[in-house]
Amino acid sequence: MGTANGQQPAEGAPSDKLRHVESMSELPSGAGKISGINAVVLGESLAAEENDLIVPSPEFSASALVSSPKQYREMYERSIKDPAGFWSEIAETFYWKEKWNPAEVCSENLDVTKGPVQINWFKGGKTNICYNAVDRNIESGNGDKVAMYWEGNEPGQDGKLTYSELLEKVCQLANYLKSLGVGKGDAVIIYLPMLLELPIAMLACARIGAVHSVVFAGFSADSLAQRIVDCKPKLVITCNAVKRGVKPIFLKDIVDAALVESEKNGVSVGLCLTYENQSAMKRENTKWQAERDVWWQDVVTKFPTKCDVEWVDAEDPLFLLYTSGSTGKPKGVLHTSGGYMVYTATTFKYAFDYKPTDIYWCTADCGWITGHSYVTYGPLLNGATVLVFEGTPNYPDSGRCWDIVDKYNVTIFYTAPTLVRSLMRDGTEYVTRYSRKSLRVLGSVGEPINPSAWRWFYNTVGDSRCPISDTWWQTETGGFMITPLPGAWPQKPGSATFPFFGVQPVIVDEKGQEIEGECSGYLCIKKSWPGAFRTLYGDHERYETTYFKPFAGYYFTGDGCSRDKDGYHWLTGRVDDVINVSGHRIGTAEVESALVSHPQCAEAAVVGVEHEVKGQGIYAFVTLVDGVPYSEELRKSLIMTVRNQIGAFAAPDKIHWAPGLPKTRSGKIMRRILRKIAARQLDELGDISTLAEPAVVDQLISLSNC
Repeated sequence: MGTANGQQPAEGAPSDKLRHVESMSELPSGAGKISGINAVVLGESLAAEENDLIVPSPEFSASALVSSPKQYREMYERSIKDPAGFWSEIAETFYWKEKWNPAEVCSENLDVTKGPVQINWFKGGKTNICYNAVDRNIESGNGDKVAMYWEGNEPGQDGKLTYSELLEKVCQLANYLKSLGVGKGDAVIIYLPMLLELPIAMLACARIGAVHSVVFAGFSADSLAQRIVDCKPKLVITCNAVKRGVKPIFLKDIVDAALVESEKNGVSVGLCLTYENQSAMKRENTKWQAERDVWWQDVVTKFPTKCDVEWVDAEDPLFLLYTSGSTGKPKGVLHTSGGYMVYTATTFKYAFDYKPTDIYWCTADCGWITGHSYVTYGPLLNGATVLVFEGTPNYPDSGRCWDIVDKYNVTIFYTAPTLVRSLMRDGTEYVTRYSRKSLRVLGSVGEPINPSAWRWFYNTVGDSRCPISDTWWQTETGGFMITPLPGAWPQKPGSATFPFFGVQPVIVDEKGQEIEGECSGYLCIKKSWPGAFRTLYGDHERYETTYFKPFAGYYFTGDGCSRDKDGYHWLTGRVDDVINVSGHRIGTAEVESALVSHPQCAEAAVVGVEHEVKGQGIYAFVTLVDGVPYSEELRKSLIMTVRNQIGAFAAPDKIHWAPGLPKTRSGKIMRRILRKIAARQLDELGDISTLAEPAVVDQLISLSNC
């Protein structure tokens, strides 16, 4: 996968990857031609061309936490040369009941040829993430500050908790869990929608040293049962139902079915704590097993509002989060307490240029890693005010996000490219009817954001005045790995830019040789970082085989990456989403980006299919802008757009019209389903219950021959 223009580094040669940031400090404050690139200044003009640099304005940079390429480089180089000193200084800003051994801040082995893979940070230090996220803020005088706003499914449904109120609710649940015998190291499954009770439950588990495993409340009973069987929880926490838009989803019924299934597989859970979500379903309509089921409101509220903290070792487990695996069996990603705490707090602070006056909204669900790191832990560890949203972004219409932004004066808005493209498709009128003047930083997460969506997000949503933190990271990394720092350096639409502090990304070829300079290849990480996951629960061998055996001595991300001549990183998608067409390896994200640049294409998803001549062919599912009819002329125009932008070898073999794409409720495109439709393996579609709109699958099948 390595390209020929990359070079192998000379032995002992210094890295050139960051040298260009010094020259970027010479960029003028006004727009102009820089090295043949058209630069625009934040807040002064629209981003128009594919290769624009978006230069921070002097005003934004002046107040930014990292205000220049020079400051970034100094901090970054120290984090690489002296990681123990760099991270210890940051860790000391948190409360530790006992200090770690300064001589052993970090110990690691990432090389499977030298023994078992292991990563430790701050081992021997005793702390508690709940105490640092909640109590510490109260003790610093912020008890009356709003910790969390809640916006319900229906406009007008809302609530809030100050840090003091949040602590009381966390302690009540923690005391209830302790009364059941739940303690340090015990697993608790949380299957809740985005009610405030979800982060409360996470924090309550953390407070007593229990290990929470949040399962996205859109997974099927079978998927939930798999997770129950794997981690054997003491109890399951859920609610009776939730409404997504106008559609009720009966979560308790799903849990009931999952508990029956898990019992068949030898794991019996004796208690189901159920929150009555009255706006979706009354308790009298809820199916009930009196010997097992308990209403949250009947028991938790009776417990004391103070609960002692269980001090845990930095390397004690904090949570399990299951992610999909290529074998079909979910992987239980295990994150520990101390390093994760320090890393998520630090990445949140710098990547969003956080200020104490910010109102922060991340649209992710806590069922995913983004909701762990950047809805719950990262923001609260910084004493932030967080918005939790239960509903869907297009209900009652596509202006809901911006209505919420104006209602709460949101300053930082962090969302997924899928949502950006969806709202882009619905038209600018839903955006421009709202002020959005409170916004100052935007963020993107989940997949590479194509340049046209980036520019729409920047120009339309952010009025060309808000930098975009286009973050690259994974469930396994715990926090941001490659990300812009607002105000620090110019951005390129679609590029994740540069590594976060302490992160050493390298691009390697098929043989595992590092490539320097402008190149493409496999993205790996050299050396550990505090937020790294420590194992796959109950399967350390799979942990090593999946992530560390492909390239010994490195963490293999599974992603492809290009680095341009300026050192900017461009994620090209999963390497298992690379299509090999007549020997050309083509990233699906690259083709999708080209398609979406067409003015009549709203969204695209590309998969590979078998081709008798080329080995693999390119099969593109295309969603058009509202009101645009399907036509053969448009099909040819889309193919020509790809040919012009990438080359004839990347031209799609098939354009499949798609009124919508199969997505989870969090917005993730289910490419597994698209591959089966493209290959006409319709009897192998598998579970589609987690889709936001299962009917989309039938629509796509019916359009297969159009």
